Amino acid sequence: MVKINKPTSYTDIDSGLSSEAVQSKINQKLTNVQIKKLSRSIPQIIGSNLFTLFNLLNLVIAILIFWTGSYRNLFFLGPVIANIIIGSFQEIRSKLTIDKISLVNVQDFPTIRNGVKNDVAIEDLVQDDIIILKRGDTVPADGIVRSTSGLQTNESSITGESDTITKEVEEPVYSGSFIVAGHAKVQLTQVGMNSFISQLSSAVSKDKRSVSVLMKIINNIIKILTYTITPIGLLLFFRSYFQNHNIATSILGTSASVIGMIPEGLVLLTSVAFATGAYNLSKKNILVRSLSAIETLARVDTLCLDKTGTITTGNLNVKKILSYHNFSEEIIKQIATKIVSATQETNATAVAIQKLNSEPLDVQIQKVIPFSSETKYSGFVDEKNVKYLMGAPEFLIKSPSTELKSTIQTAAEQGFRVIAVLKNNILIGLIKIADEVRKQAPATFKYLKNQGIDLKIISGDNPVTVANVAKQAGIDSGKNYIDMSKVKEDCDYSDLVNKYRIFGRVKPSQKSDLIKAMQDNGLTVGMTGDGVNDVLAMRQSDCSIAIAGESDAAEASADFVLLNRNFDSMIFMLNEGRRVINNVERVASLYLIKTIYSVVLAIIFIILGTGYPFQPSQLTPINALTVGIPTFILALEPNYTPPAGRFMRNVMEIALPAAICNILLICGIAFFGGKMNIPFITTSTQSVFVIGLIGYCALLSISRPLIVRKKVMIGVSFAIFAVLFILGASLFGIQSILNWKYIVIYLVIFAIIWPLFMFMREVLGRRVFSRINWK
Repeated sequence: MVKINKPTSYTDIDSGLSSEAVQSKINQKLTNVQIKKLSRSIPQIIGSNLFTLFNLLNLVIAILIFWTGSYRNLFFLGPVIANIIIGSFQEIRSKLTIDKISLVNVQDFPTIRNGVKNDVAIEDLVQDDIIILKRGDTVPADGIVRSTSGLQTNESSITGESDTITKEVEEPVYSGSFIVAGHAKVQLTQVGMNSFISQLSSAVSKDKRSVSVLMKIINNIIKILTYTITPIGLLLFFRSYFQNHNIATSILGTSASVIGMIPEGLVLLTSVAFATGAYNLSKKNILVRSLSAIETLARVDTLCLDKTGTITTGNLNVKKILSYHNFSEEIIKQIATKIVSATQETNATAVAIQKLNSEPLDVQIQKVIPFSSETKYSGFVDEKNVKYLMGAPEFLIKSPSTELKSTIQTAAEQGFRVIAVLKNNILIGLIKIADEVRKQAPATFKYLKNQGIDLKIISGDNPVTVANVAKQAGIDSGKNYIDMSKVKEDCDYSDLVNKYRIFGRVKPSQKSDLIKAMQDNGLTVGMTGDGVNDVLAMRQSDCSIAIAGESDAAEASADFVLLNRNFDSMIFMLNEGRRVINNVERVASLYLIKTIYSVVLAIIFIILGTGYPFQPSQLTPINALTVGIPTFILALEPNYTPPAGRFMRNVMEIALPAAICNILLICGIAFFGGKMNIPFITTSTQSVFVIGLIGYCALLSISRPLIVRKKVMIGVSFAIFAVLFILGASLFGIQSILNWKYIVIYLVIFAIIWPLFMFMREVLGRRVFSRINWK
């Protein structure tokens, strides 16, 4: 661990910095400006869409075509430019919306300045500020503890170790760690870019998988093409040039081949789909911290839930107080209120105690015992060394009587949270606290279960209480539970997660271990929570969802933050993720058809030594009508079925048969055209006519079910296609098919296209795809 710098000057913890001192720090640029942004800047978005390998290839090709003087072949740049504009617009629109909504979630810190405590935004903090940190806060910058009341931190985001660390006065705290117990006044010593976490190029939240499964597959395809396009293109050019000794013709033929190999819209479409998903979620008051998490959420097959604030409203109320050893109910209220006052806790249980409106016990505090999710109790020691504790009975009462066990068990079965109050380790009272299940929770969980998602509850509460809540929420019968406080350290967690659905009295480290065990069992795990005790589990999970309002550390660790605290949003989130994945998988095949046949045709014509069978301009309208326009429309379709997890098979089931059909027919046209001395303009028109018809076969296949708007889209597109070929389009170098000398060829092509395509799908599906392991 690095050494924290000492404060540059002494700052009185009661008065803090003066306004003049703050302004001086600002002038010296010693502010806590955060380097991490929730979204990319506008120049970054435009740059990422503009400066790509494929766009560089397109530029080189455009320059070469311009040099030949065949300007109509530059039309291929139209879709490229349109893709850049559309992609940049969609991402910028999403960025502006996400940035706007993220302002709701910016954390402020109580800061002492001019002797007054005010909330100051994280980026407005300056070096030597005195800030007040409490349980659930994420440390915003490096600092020195100046006063403490049982401060404990977790530095797992820095060290990788999840141990709780007690901090004393003059000990350092590090940005990126979070407070798990107690509170303290901290003087900031290193802010902004100078903080430890910034020097490590890290951030407050965990490292998440930055590239989605879908993008990894697509990037692998692009990597293969990167090593393929250039050598094939050069070989085709020189083979063609040595054959015909016409550099312009060779450039145009090679350009048509290389342009066909580039799936220029596929990466863009995927990025736009993710950005649009984030935009749609933001309109529902859901903050998206990671675009790739949209896909991960859709692939989640196990969802782990914290109880309080997730399944229940978190609006706790004291229902009954049981007194023991002649202590009155009022004294128990006073002791509980004093503990809450001493620890300055703001969690749901503390709020329920405060609602009693009781005067705190009139004693002087010598030592505060802060609440910790590990110990599950809090308290204080008074000036007479009398210890008062409040927390989970199982952790405080070592040898309860049979009657007491029965009382606690019965209360738990009724759904109460039971809090024990002790004086010098003697039980003096039990407080029954009730929570309520969210009204929409049963319907939400029923939907998730029907979608094939396994639901598990991981909670720090009594397992019997949790089981009762689970039964009310319709998650489980209420019997499949385990008390994790009784589980040995060497227990096989992999077996536990298979056997049980409800886990009670779980420590934060155990939550993380349980999720790790599920992942080791091959599951994709999501975790929802709202408290600091959920942070480790959220960081371990594949996808995390925080309920806003309880813990800044939890919100900073989450992939999604439900700003409106509406757990019903899970349904919309799940469906949005599935829509993105399913639609990208569905339309990807259209982009890869031309990539496959272009690569194969290039190799064939390199071997044959003849020119490429068509030019770039002829393919431009075909690509726009059968790929470009339809895919952007289909990418917005509602499609909420669970992802099958077989991207390559789904894509290749359409792309490969279509590509093979194109290869066979175009080679046939080139062969017979050469034998019959058919002009190039005619054979090239016949070739792109084949490509267009095969494109419509593939489009029809991926568009099922053919609802009205899809029929209209395909119908309008095909009508334009027919007009192009019937009337001819000299602008694109397409000849009219109403040439009676060759009309029979066009009719034969039209008649055999669909049967040939379906035959190839059937043969490949039965003989090839069924035997390949696509994982």
